Amino acid sequence: SDSAEQSRHGLYFLYDEKKIQTNLYESSIKMPPPKIGADTMKEPIIVLNMKTYPEINQGGALRLANMCKQVAEETGIEFVVCPQQVDLALLCNKVDLPIFAQHIDNVSTGSTTGWVTPESVKSAGASGTLINHSEHRIGIADISDIITRCRELDFLSLVCTNDISVSRACSVLKPDFVAVEPPELIGGDISVTTADPDIVRRTVDSIRKIAPDVRVLTGAGVKNGDDVAMAVELGTCGVLLASGVVKSEDPLKILYGLVSKI
Repeated sequence: SDSAEQSRHGLYFLYDEKKIQTNLYESSIKMPPPKIGADTMKEPIIVLNMKTYPEINQGGALRLANMCKQVAEETGIEFVVCPQQVDLALLCNKVDLPIFAQHIDNVSTGSTTGWVTPESVKSAGASGTLINHSEHRIGIADISDIITRCRELDFLSLVCTNDISVSRACSVLKPDFVAVEPPELIGGDISVTTADPDIVRRTVDSIRKIAPDVRVLTGAGVKNGDDVAMAVELGTCGVLLASGVVKSEDPLKILYGLVSKI
């Protein structure tokens, strides 16, 4: 016949003589524009990095993002969610929260198979990206180039650092955010605000002298409302955290606890 309907791997194709219409899972996906700008985000900010924990597979990322949305709506606290790349477009389409990529690469569009370009992440609907996370370190030249490209794309940049000297160096590049995370505390049971509050305080002071418009977050071991409250007291605009929420048996309870004292 002149037309036929065929299904394969969840994709439906409708053929006729003049056009091909593709319908993904029988619903058209319209990617929203970035939802936020650096100057519109309210403080304090809770940035949740989902990493690649098994808890976020099989729909877990969407469930957790919706929990963040629930807490954000009920409390007025700003939440940012960082899913792994395979969940990025889904969450951008389904959850009305700022969504950041966990990483982007300093490569151009075109013949760069397997890499993740800033343009592709923005077109998926994301509002920004993490850069230089402790589990995905890159060189200062790449950090500089990626921040510049994010700025050109009106795309938010959050650079992760591990100490005061790296924080200073990165703040000169004028990202939107710097998040200082001592690597020895990441994923542990002791928060940076308890174990080393001085690094947080001195990082905030140093960056304010160099680039007062760059906002500072902290992370590593952050798990409860006391940790978040202390981070704010030390001068940060919020926290970056992961395992304390993602790997919890009751993540919704943890999310409410995080904002209970701010």
